[in-house]
Amino acid sequence: MKNTEELKALSPDELKGRLEDALEEYHNLMLQKATHQINNPLRIREVRREIARIKTFIRQHELGIIKPVNANE
Repeated sequence: MKNTEELKALSPDELKGRLEDALEEYHNLMLQKATHQINNPLRIREVRREIARIKTFIRQHELGIIKPVNANE
């Protein structure tokens, strides 16, 4: 699980990259679940929550609630 402070410090572009990675991992986990090859079924929940967390930070950037780190400089 990613630390929320770590995610808050990322730029929107970096967050979108992390979101793509998390979505890919989620799809792979669901495929493993369907074929009964999953080692850690709780990882599905963790990844799903990580995706929601990342989407929340992206939306906060869009609304201006969180300013990008390099905008403060």
